[in-house]
Amino acid sequence: MFRPFNDIDPDRLKAVFAYDPAAPMIFSSGLFLWLFAAFLVVYLLLRRRDTARILFVTLFSYYFYYKSSGTYFFLLAVVTVSDFLIGRLMGRVQARWKRKLLVTASLTVNLGLLCYFKYTNFFGGVLASITGGTFTALDIFLPVGISFFTFQSLSYTIDIYRRQIEPLRRLLDYAFYVSFFPQLVAGPIVRARDFIPQIRQPLYVSREMFGRGIFLIVSGLFKKAIISDYISVNFVERIFDAPALYSGVENLMGVYGYALQIYCDFSGYSDMAIGIALLLGFRFNINFDSPYKSASITEFWRRWHISLSSWLKDYLYISLGGNRHGKLRQYLNLIITMFLGGLWHGASWNFVGWGLLHGVALAAHKMWMTLTGRKKGERSRGWRRVAGVALTFHFVCFCWIFFRNADFENAMSMLRQIFTAFHPRLFAQWAEGYWQVFALMLLGFLLHFAPAKWENAACRGVTRLPLPGKALLLVALVYLVIQMKSADIQPFIYFQF
Repeated sequence: MFRPFNDIDPDRLKAVFAYDPAAPMIFSSGLFLWLFAAFLVVYLLLRRRDTARILFVTLFSYYFYYKSSGTYFFLLAVVTVSDFLIGRLMGRVQARWKRKLLVTASLTVNLGLLCYFKYTNFFGGVLASITGGTFTALDIFLPVGISFFTFQSLSYTIDIYRRQIEPLRRLLDYAFYVSFFPQLVAGPIVRARDFIPQIRQPLYVSREMFGRGIFLIVSGLFKKAIISDYISVNFVERIFDAPALYSGVENLMGVYGYALQIYCDFSGYSDMAIGIALLLGFRFNINFDSPYKSASITEFWRRWHISLSSWLKDYLYISLGGNRHGKLRQYLNLIITMFLGGLWHGASWNFVGWGLLHGVALAAHKMWMTLTGRKKGERSRGWRRVAGVALTFHFVCFCWIFFRNADFENAMSMLRQIFTAFHPRLFAQWAEGYWQVFALMLLGFLLHFAPAKWENAACRGVTRLPLPGKALLLVALVYLVIQMKSADIQPFIYFQF
């Protein structure tokens, strides 16, 4: 029966538009799925009106960010307007010193905001410990996704400075690029030179794009809401909260579980972001490529969070000199790049240590490649590759212990349990007591290490489904998510970065 407007619950209506810090909007929430369905209707109605469509998406993106971070959406506007104006000025001047001054201004604005909101308390505490003084932490809210949209905006001004792209003429187009909601709060970090040429192209979604988009949304939602959330809430969090209470074998399973959790969580978000963008007619580059299949730490960083690792390489590592000034300088540049990459993840010593471990490992691998005479990109075969994959995976897992544990003592406690109180006979007891977690972990790793052709075949199968079949697949997955949900939907891990 039709429900008159005066019967609409004002509290429920308010919840749609008001920011709730306890429930930020994420792709796997029911609210987003309903809003996105309504969004698509309007989006399709505006398909032949480029400016109106771009304006509508930009407004929705700001609403999406407001539902994620509240009134801090004004920071997004500050970054957008300042870098747009700086880019325009840079396009008009020829003198190198003026262009350098302008790109420095962009760096100051973006990194200044990032440092204030993310690192003020950390650096204040460090300075106080060095000087012997005291520091009272300030009550500073960390806006969701600030690390992502500042880096994305910087790619625009730096590319203009390097004369790799021309500045945009319309502020609306730049606002659309910076705020595009699929990748706004947790990436992937989309380069200006890759995305901007797509903005004013006629809206076109091919059958292949639509099918792949649905496949990525389904697979991303499965990774996040089925595998990652379940093993996190029902096992991983318990282990990391009190590792001393569990045996070494349980701690090791907790580490393996976290390795799978963070991969499924972040790659699941990236899959959904790329899939949603495809449904809207935009293509993003892949952000994860089965990273645990890597046979070296260098290969791992070519497969893990590709948009960040490539950003750090192109805008930091190469700017430091890359490999142009000898081997020792190259090793130092790798360590510095990963140190700053670790700090990018969070204002805490555990992230710094995690970044340094990876930086030293990358430098050591480069040194090994030089000593053995192996060429860049050369792949090992047979048992050597199997051994390399096992070694790389366990090194990455070792590093995850420090990434996940903000408390260094907790990380050492976990390592002590693994190396001094392992008790392998307890594995069968653990597998029986946590059989659902064990089954999902086994399924997750099997899917991860499955041949790429299997995933491609599944994607083609979804693409061939008629529209009702695709809709039924989505409905079935949402039903499965509801049935397995043991707690409120968990925010994506990378929201905190």
